[in-house]
Amino acid sequence: MTQWRIRQLRTGAIRLGLEIESRPSELPYIERVWRSRSIGGGRMTSIAASHWELVFWEHGGQMQAAVLGPDPRACPAPVPKDATFFGISFALGTSMPHVPIGGLVGGSAEIPDVTRRSVWLKGSAWHVPDYDNAEAFVRRMVREDIVDCDPIVPAVLGGADPDVSERTLQRRFVAATGLTRGAIRQIHRARKAAVLIQTGVPAQDVVHQLGYFDQPHLARSLTRFIGRTATQLSAPDGTEPLSLLYKPTSPVPA
Repeated sequence: MTQWRIRQLRTGAIRLGLEIESRPSELPYIERVWRSRSIGGGRMTSIAASHWELVFWEHGGQMQAAVLGPDPRACPAPVPKDATFFGISFALGTSMPHVPIGGLVGGSAEIPDVTRRSVWLKGSAWHVPDYDNAEAFVRRMVREDIVDCDPIVPAVLGGADPDVSERTLQRRFVAATGLTRGAIRQIHRARKAAVLIQTGVPAQDVVHQLGYFDQPHLARSLTRFIGRTATQLSAPDGTEPLSLLYKPTSPVPA
């Protein structure tokens, strides 16, 4: 599986004929559920993401699926024509123990033998999930120990101060998410900054609201994680759209 076919799945912009719909979930194992359909092709910028995803897509009459790891920086993302996509973005701390998340950072793992009706997961055939039954699919994954969650990660994200050393805490975060707490914090802050700037908040105000040192610090963060400067976000020229931005529902790690 070529890398571009994976990375484009997080993208979503009508300018290139890629329509996308997404929603949060009440299930604590899920960060967000989304689906999209492309009409035209082209290229856009896929922003950094701290969550791993399970994705399904159909292109050229062929159904495919993959586990997409977190991505610590923005990157170019070609968009194929006439394809449909569906994805489940998992909450921080949730993982598949048989697929170590550390090996998927900035990459992906193909799921073989996928059809429109079935997908093989850990030796069993499952019905392919869709936008409306994602929660039922993930509940079964939890029951059958395909998906697990390290309780220390959501506890810390919720403000708890666990009785473990900082070294142990960092190791648990990396094992469960593939990223350090610092990297997750930077990605979330950059996404929030981009959303604020796109809604008209001046860059200097964003600096103060989100705790950047100064505007050059904000600019470096946006360039690395979003692939745009504040000026480009506030006055987009439409030459290469960004992936879909939304405010993360997970708290930012301390």
